[in-house]
Amino acid sequence: MMNRIRKLGADSLGQVEEIGEVVRFGGRILLATTRPPFRWRSFMAAVFDSGVLSVALICASGITVGFVLGLQLYNTLARFGAEDSLGTAVGLSLIRELGPVLTGLLVTGRAGSAITAEIGAMRISQQLDGLRMMAIDPIHFIVMPRATALAFVMPLLSAIFVALGISGAYLIGVELLGLDGGSYLAGLESAVEFRADVLQSLVKSLIFGLLLGLIATWRGYSCEPHSAGVSRATTSTVVTASICILLADYLLTALWSV
Repeated sequence: MMNRIRKLGADSLGQVEEIGEVVRFGGRILLATTRPPFRWRSFMAAVFDSGVLSVALICASGITVGFVLGLQLYNTLARFGAEDSLGTAVGLSLIRELGPVLTGLLVTGRAGSAITAEIGAMRISQQLDGLRMMAIDPIHFIVMPRATALAFVMPLLSAIFVALGISGAYLIGVELLGLDGGSYLAGLESAVEFRADVLQSLVKSLIFGLLLGLIATWRGYSCEPHSAGVSRATTSTVVTASICILLADYLLTALWSV
């Protein structure tokens, strides 16, 4: 029994220590953004890798989710004679919750894991140590552009996802099931407010991007210097970031409603 208690205490202390290291790592990234020069070329390359290369995935997922939402919500609302509320239900569900959350999860699987693997490979090949030998801070040169790029592209990708989701639901509800297009758009326009809905969606996606950038770069920067360590770090990025995004979504929704 005492050994189990000691092991539990050691594991708890290890988790607290790791959280402290992550917070300190985030502070170093924040300081790096204020220290010139800003790595614009690396930042734009990271925006291309994380954002532009994710557009096809976001578009395909957004239109598909819109199809499913349009079909399911129309059949559900038809039971109560409320088909005209399809635009309201689709708009609020996509803008407030599904758009930012699903975009965050998709970008985590595509771009977050790639960033972890890339930085982990640099650690294995001792490129990070080489930068230190040349008096170049790896946080400023490697980590900061990738972390800021994720925070920059996440709201844009979320907006694309939401727009295509609403369009997909419109195609299903209006073109396939015969709902009046004016009723769909009128319900959407009357229900969606900028501060309560659109601004909330943008803030959520920005925070999800900050979380993903911190977790992905930290896992790659601190992984064990061998191939198995990179593999575990990549898996840990996807799992940890996904859970953090879902928890942050709940907290932001609860705080926004206060």
